[in-house]
Amino acid sequence: MPVPVNPIKAGLADGKRQMGLWIAMAHATSAEIASKAGFDFCLIDGEHAPNDIPLVLDQVRAIGCGSAAAAARVPVGDTRIIKQYLDLGVQTLIVPMIDTSEQARAIVAATRYPPEGVRGVGAAMARASNFGEIVDVTTTANAQICLFVQAESKKSVENIDEIAGVEGVDGVFIGPADMAADMGLPGQTGHPDVQAAVKHCFERIHAAGKKVGIIAFDEHLVRIYVDNGADFVAVGGDTALLAKAIRGAAAFADELRDL
Repeated sequence: MPVPVNPIKAGLADGKRQMGLWIAMAHATSAEIASKAGFDFCLIDGEHAPNDIPLVLDQVRAIGCGSAAAAARVPVGDTRIIKQYLDLGVQTLIVPMIDTSEQARAIVAATRYPPEGVRGVGAAMARASNFGEIVDVTTTANAQICLFVQAESKKSVENIDEIAGVEGVDGVFIGPADMAADMGLPGQTGHPDVQAAVKHCFERIHAAGKKVGIIAFDEHLVRIYVDNGADFVAVGGDTALLAKAIRGAAAFADELRDL
């Protein structure tokens, strides 16, 4: 029995833009709500959200209650951590802070079972094999991995052709916030210089035949990225949406307080 088909990878291969939401509240309830909202994917953030492996597992299970596919960003490009996320059954990963093709090749190897890579074989204990039920996991899992490496620095922009050209990298996820900060423009993701760098990356990634991923919390920027051909797009995050709604309710309450 092979591993399940990765719907994100399959959708991208069919030319279907994948639209999703960033999940950073580190709570299964938020993940479950988002998974039932109509997104193609819900992406659990292991880099900046207060997540650990058991919390990620809870959220992966919660996302399984809905129609969205689970994806995740690992905290760092460490082989041990990547192995744990994959063993939870996550088939689509984003790995942050990739500046060179050498780093990208090492990440590809970490996501693949031998002989294509160095992923440790503990399939019988892993949720990814349904705890041993999927006996062909080590021979079928590699083909279903969807890997985005994250370009978010001036160096990564300089090396974008080489990074995008690495075999086994399905796409490059652009990080405008870190990119802006590295360019000396912290908090200015919409600055013309930042947007020019982003557009350059889009063009070079697509020229390499790979997919472009990105997130924005501003609808105007999301539309710009989509118009430029972004393939894997997060249209915001659960924490930002909740904060906006709560602050809006508080403002409304303030209007009514003295009536």
